[in-house]
Amino acid sequence: MKIAENTFNSPYQADKNGFYGRFGGAYIPEMLYPNVEELQLKYKEILADPSFQEEFQQLLTDYVGRPSPLYLAKRLSEKYGGHIYLKREDLNHTGAHKINNTVGQILLAKRLGKKRIIAETGAGQHGVATATVCALMNMECVVYMGSVDIKRQAPNVARMKMLGATVVPATSGSETLKDATNEAIRDWINNPVNTHYILGTAAGPHPYPDMVARFQSVISEEIRKQLLEKTGKEIPDYVVACIGGGSNAAGAFYHFLDEPSVRLIAVEAAGHGNDSGESAASTVLGKVGLIHGAKTLLMQTDDGQITEPYSISAGLDYPGIGPMHAHLFESGRGTFLSATDNEALAAAFELTRLEGIIPALESSHAVAKLKDLALRPEEVVVVCLSGRGDKDMEAYIRNLDKF
Repeated sequence: MKIAENTFNSPYQADKNGFYGRFGGAYIPEMLYPNVEELQLKYKEILADPSFQEEFQQLLTDYVGRPSPLYLAKRLSEKYGGHIYLKREDLNHTGAHKINNTVGQILLAKRLGKKRIIAETGAGQHGVATATVCALMNMECVVYMGSVDIKRQAPNVARMKMLGATVVPATSGSETLKDATNEAIRDWINNPVNTHYILGTAAGPHPYPDMVARFQSVISEEIRKQLLEKTGKEIPDYVVACIGGGSNAAGAFYHFLDEPSVRLIAVEAAGHGNDSGESAASTVLGKVGLIHGAKTLLMQTDDGQITEPYSISAGLDYPGIGPMHAHLFESGRGTFLSATDNEALAAAFELTRLEGIIPALESSHAVAKLKDLALRPEEVVVVCLSGRGDKDMEAYIRNLDKF
């Protein structure tokens, strides 16, 4: 499980300036420049160091519990056709894919001599994963989380506090993920010397989209090996993943980007519908703009003010997507679909009852689009089950009688 290297030969990878086509880059205030430049200059060298690789892989194996299983969902396959495999990131330590990235970044922070860690979180899984590695490495941890998300993700807030993190509510704007990210960036500007920002998704200024995608690329690396063992070929017909900022999708897609026979399906959150005014589907409703230091597709008004997104899923409640995904969309390499709250809830209950697996609401958006693929019997589909549903039980309980 070697961290993916980037030789800039792929049209779907970041170039040396952090651009994916016309998306990406580092559009940052002058006060943040030293922090970002330090990462840009050092991250590749650190990631390539054999001692870093060894420690990272050891922790992924012995602490995170990798490789995560690739599970053939037989009853789901019978219903929708094809051979549907679930990449079980929900079985990782802390219950989601987020831990892959936080393990990598905490090791990076140590090598940069940082003593304090900050992070943003929406659904709380990244916050929990950050608090977890900070406890492991004995580092101070501050997690910014929107006040709305603090209320709807109370179990994860409790987990973060139990792990020793300070959870700071973001009370501006929609009080969700976007606003938590704003607060984390402000903190980083004010504490440039001793603090590392563990950004949780494949967004933000270069090098974060590339760096996070590399740490998460272990997902697709394992998929290839596991499919070869199970089916005799390592290339599926489809890879499906939900997308907010897009780190689980970046990881699931990474080792298939240059395999044109593999259809990459990214599923955004449509909330109450893309025409309802309450959605988070950036490729449907967005246009090119800047958010959190990167050029990407962004939901915004005609005069450039960010439009507040909405989703029942806190992890997908973001007004933009990462620049890698914006490029996959614009280039046509990826197919972008969207699922409503009700579709995601229905998919969650269906997966639970067919396979005995309670998924996170984020992952349920990906599962919800299996019905739209019109699968042939011989086709192989891998769905990235990015997280488990413990944190979403309140929402599921409220909807028990509807599904």
